[in-house]
Amino acid sequence: MHKAPQFLQTCSPAAAKLTPEFKVRRLQKFHVVTERKRNRLIHTCPVRALRGVRVPATMAAERNRPDRGELILLCLFLRMPWEAGARQIRYSIPEELQKGSFVGNISKDLGLESRELAERGVRIVSRGRTQLFSLNPRSGSLITAGRIDREELCAQSSRCLVNFNILVEDKVKLFGVEIEVTDINDNAPKFQAENLDIKINENVAPGMRFPLPEADDPDVGVNSLQSYQLSPNKHFSLGVQSRANGVKYPELVLERALDREEEAVHHLVLTASDGGDPLRSGTVLISVTVFDTNDNAPVFTLPEYRVRVPENLPVGTLLLAVTATDRDEGVNGEVTYSFRKLPDTQLSKFQLNKNTGEINLSENLDFEETGFYEIEIQAEDGGAYHATAKVLLTVEDVNDNSPEVTITSLFSPVTEDSPLGTVIALLNVHDQDSGQNGQVTCSVSGNPPFKLEKSIDNYYRLVTHGSLDREQVSSYNITLTATDGGSPPLSTETHLTLHVADINDNPPTFPRVAYYTYIPENNPRGASIFSVTAHDPDSERNARITYSVADDTIQGAPLSSYVSINSDTGVVYALRSFDYEQFRDLQMQVTASDSGDPPLSSNVSLSLFVLDQNDNAPEILYPTLPTDGSTGVELAPRSAEPGYLVTKVVAVDRDSGQNAWLSYRLLKASEPGLFAVGLHTGEVRTARALLDRDALKQSLVVAVQDHGQPPLSATVTLTVAVADSIPDVLADLGSLDSPANHDASGLTLYLVVAVTTVSCVYLAFVIALLALRLRRWSKSRLLQAAGGGLPGVPASHFVGVDGMRAFLQTYSHEISLTADSRTSHVIFPQPNYADTLISQESCEKKDPLSMLDDSRFPIEDTPLVPEQ
Repeated sequence: MHKAPQFLQTCSPAAAKLTPEFKVRRLQKFHVVTERKRNRLIHTCPVRALRGVRVPATMAAERNRPDRGELILLCLFLRMPWEAGARQIRYSIPEELQKGSFVGNISKDLGLESRELAERGVRIVSRGRTQLFSLNPRSGSLITAGRIDREELCAQSSRCLVNFNILVEDKVKLFGVEIEVTDINDNAPKFQAENLDIKINENVAPGMRFPLPEADDPDVGVNSLQSYQLSPNKHFSLGVQSRANGVKYPELVLERALDREEEAVHHLVLTASDGGDPLRSGTVLISVTVFDTNDNAPVFTLPEYRVRVPENLPVGTLLLAVTATDRDEGVNGEVTYSFRKLPDTQLSKFQLNKNTGEINLSENLDFEETGFYEIEIQAEDGGAYHATAKVLLTVEDVNDNSPEVTITSLFSPVTEDSPLGTVIALLNVHDQDSGQNGQVTCSVSGNPPFKLEKSIDNYYRLVTHGSLDREQVSSYNITLTATDGGSPPLSTETHLTLHVADINDNPPTFPRVAYYTYIPENNPRGASIFSVTAHDPDSERNARITYSVADDTIQGAPLSSYVSINSDTGVVYALRSFDYEQFRDLQMQVTASDSGDPPLSSNVSLSLFVLDQNDNAPEILYPTLPTDGSTGVELAPRSAEPGYLVTKVVAVDRDSGQNAWLSYRLLKASEPGLFAVGLHTGEVRTARALLDRDALKQSLVVAVQDHGQPPLSATVTLTVAVADSIPDVLADLGSLDSPANHDASGLTLYLVVAVTTVSCVYLAFVIALLALRLRRWSKSRLLQAAGGGLPGVPASHFVGVDGMRAFLQTYSHEISLTADSRTSHVIFPQPNYADTLISQESCEKKDPLSMLDDSRFPIEDTPLVPEQ
């Protein structure tokens, strides 16, 4: 029997690749197999294993026999189921193989190469039980992982099938594998006890039957218990009976009447044999003791006791009580109870009261382990009579096992752009209970974007059911609930943590649409201007942001020569010192780009406004120094009243705002108190009436100052000639050769006058008084003569004497001042030089007012600055 599985292996699909010589040897061995084995092997041998075999002549003759032809036809017919189930792989091996024994070429049956087993993640998945088989990645074979005992796996089932699944993980595909473990004769029949005592009354009539113990052989088929034999004895013979289920049990049959006085004890040997090869057997020694007469045997109230109990009964619970009666009296009527036939594994679960026949539970019952018990109870009286009865105990399943969830594969992390239906996990669900208690439903708790799909057997696939967004949920704690159909139902929760991998699906964003910043002019080079920050909700590389400034030109120069930006921090730096008077603002586009593939970016506008600083001093526009080297002189008649406008100082400031607000003041005067300067207008007016003692030439220093911090200023020196007529001016200006000669002659004059004054103070005073009156008279005469000779001539004059020129003019100006002095404008009337006396050289010079370029006084719509 143990050779049959070896032949089965040669009939596998791999046998088709064997050499012809090896196949011939297999066929020769096949011919010598007994007829019984041949009939058994024919159902598993596909004919394709015989293709291409050269059969010897002697065997060819045998092939013509009818039985051999029928065998081939039967093989052709029976090979069809082997190829029908392409998804189910089946093997057959004998039990008790050594660890690492070959089972089948699993790589070939899966259509893979041996090296692909590890590369594609091929592995065995099974529920809960110890792994009996393993994969050999080198050879691609399925091998045993240890010793396999068929009796331990399947007890006495007619077929012992081991089922598990093989997972090809890269395709998430399962293949069912079914391995039949065939029996070998590795167990001998065994009696429960080695010795048996039987008590028989001597008056028992021949033909009386006495039950004998049955032997137990865990093997199946022909390897199981086949026959009983009794050692020769003239009083006893062996009778073998069969129950409805086909199980044989022995009985001791009394053939001849006993005589206690002749022989009180008979010794017999009962042998139980199986049908294996080699044959195995077990014996029990029977001692038959002959008693005196006891003519009534115990009788049970029922031949079979049936009881149904739930599996969750507590230990010590009374299951039932059996009762047997004996009509004898005294010792012969006293009945005791005992277990007659009960396996050792079940003997510890029950406790029998030998006097009352009560059966109590001594260990917990488990429906999943054993759902049915068949117990034989023996009743024996004091006279050695026996009676037997059966107790059929059915264990009812209760919902005492929660479902079991096994995570076979988990694919984490998963990218956030995974399509719907992407497999996240593969899991197996099982409940050891049966019926409704073992029906399991599996669900996903909450409302995550996942759902469960049924796969083969008890496997489920967890797949995506909605879109994933890592920026909203970066990981999921998934709770799977498996609930059975019991009452009350039991459930099991399994928790999975799934991480969502990022893709570059979000561009950097700025918190504002536009930015505005201010920087004072004259800033140092390299100064930090502003900092922009963008946010990218992606992670890692996809969230690393670099900043840049879009290319542009400003006043013909590239924007990159004005500013730069730190690509990592977004800080904007000035590359040069800005000048408010050159430009007032910069417009630029800042770009933030991430490091994803492909990169994403966004833009924001940055407006940079330059703030004015007080870096320009006021500029004097009028009076201007003549270009021919002469000195300009303003004319003030001696008859001028207080407040007479002598001239006006005009100045501008290139700055703006209060930095361009100008104020005027008289810084120095040769005759203090004679002239005053308007604080905001710059007009030079007489502060009092002119006196005869006032010097002809008055020198004024006017300071123009802005309101910046710190304030800047400029000064101009004015020369004012005090005279009533032009001839007086010409006569008096003759002594104004140069500052050095004037000082020297004045000193000499003062010395002479001082000496003369000492001697004739009184005379000088009278002469001076008369001269003053005469001078006033003559002045009025000269002015009348001049007015009549030059009609329509304005009061402005150019008077040149010995290379010196005086600019005399009556002023009438329109002045508009604004907060920015550069935008103020002054309108000067076209001067008329008809009444101007100039030197020959100065006649060829241009009009001094032509130097006042209108471009320096642009007109803008800016508010006027009120006078303070």
